[in-house]
Amino acid sequence: MIKSAWIDRICTGAAALAALLAILLMFGEPLGLPKASASPGYASRLFNSSRVHTIDLQINDWGAFVENAGKEEYVPCTVEIDGEAFRQVGLRAKGNNSLRLTEEYGLSRYSLKLEFDQFIDGGNYYGLDKLSLDASFQDNSYLKTYMAYDMMAFMGVPTPLCSYAWVTVNGEDWGLFLAVEEPEEAFARRNFGKDFGQLYKPDYRSLKEENADVALKYIDGDPDSYPNIFENAKFKASEADRERLVEALRVLSTGENLESAVDVDEVLRYFTVQVFVMNWDSYLGRTGHNYFLYEEDGILRILPWDYNLSFGTYALGMTNPIKDSNVLINYPINTPAEGEVMRNRPLYHNLMKHDEYFARYHRYFDEFLSGYFENGRFEAVLRQTEKRIAPYVERDPTAFCSYEDHQLAVDTLEQVCLLRAQSARGQLEGKIPATIRGRQEQPEAGVDASAVSLAALGDFEDLEWAKEKQDAALETVLQKGAL
Repeated sequence: MIKSAWIDRICTGAAALAALLAILLMFGEPLGLPKASASPGYASRLFNSSRVHTIDLQINDWGAFVENAGKEEYVPCTVEIDGEAFRQVGLRAKGNNSLRLTEEYGLSRYSLKLEFDQFIDGGNYYGLDKLSLDASFQDNSYLKTYMAYDMMAFMGVPTPLCSYAWVTVNGEDWGLFLAVEEPEEAFARRNFGKDFGQLYKPDYRSLKEENADVALKYIDGDPDSYPNIFENAKFKASEADRERLVEALRVLSTGENLESAVDVDEVLRYFTVQVFVMNWDSYLGRTGHNYFLYEEDGILRILPWDYNLSFGTYALGMTNPIKDSNVLINYPINTPAEGEVMRNRPLYHNLMKHDEYFARYHRYFDEFLSGYFENGRFEAVLRQTEKRIAPYVERDPTAFCSYEDHQLAVDTLEQVCLLRAQSARGQLEGKIPATIRGRQEQPEAGVDASAVSLAALGDFEDLEWAKEKQDAALETVLQKGAL
């Protein structure tokens, strides 16, 4: 029999161990321990990016789904991910211009959303509530979004997880898509812990309107003046949540005490990559959208989203497009948009007015170029990923381009990024103008990018070419009939 003194010691030791464990759980993150939510089950499964996964969409009437895709209405389906089935998952098409143009050109390869809790309360994929399947619209390389997210993650910006997936419909091949973690509850928990703040996806109703709230401009103190933010809240926002965000916008508008309203350090790292990838279908472009806004304790952070038109290719969809690769690849890093746009983008403009923040932005650009490009990391990631997906791209039945065009696009993307890095380095060192005015005064200055054709990354001609191929793939699926 154990003596009572030993029992007391054992109990005392157990209590002390329990207390220590509680302290580690509460305060372990500052000590270097990962958050309990930092590695959810889905991260090591579907979002293990070292291989191409499989996703089978099992749906009764795929023809009706494609025909009605433009309505963006959820329909139930069974989704089999790497051989494991999940039933009653919500499926719909996604996108803005990509969805509209896919429909206009009579194509059937839409980007998709899968929402696991759309029809089943609490439904999830190992903790994930929603993911998207990116169709690589106007991205013949299949790599623009993947590489942009890798750059953001390298700079320490909270970034959606992503990996490639071979998608089939009712067992028939449909194509290679990029699976992306949608920023909702699981994303917020993974990045910000269980007591996460509020998440919004500001978006315009019409480009003909001012959309000041999407630009994060302060309008007045009434939260109802910001419908494009609060009507796009990912979680139900309380009155206190709304008031905190509006107050943060007010402080941002003054240009003073910005660290009381903005996570300045993280925002500067975000803009380092955002400016580098020349994405004008974004906060720094005329649309002003394609970002997520995170608010916690009155502090704002901007998060990355949607890069299929990055690396200068959004210009291909403009009314008066800039097609000169010398202009685009040497685009200034200090004034990455025209003055009319910059003055209406306070989250960039008002930070860059401060010498301290401006200098820190340049330091981050230097760290990004030296750590991601000048040591070979970029080329290694690009080529390893291309090697992994190449066999799937070659047999993709709904591809927007031929395999040869894909190979050209990968080479072009590599060339664009390396030249862009060379230009950015020259701008940091004062050898190349880093402002729009400077470029106008010295148009001949900059790296020579005249041999680069940005259209090789994806253009409207590809959409016309793809129709016959996608029609054939759709017919193959339809011939199999309903489940």
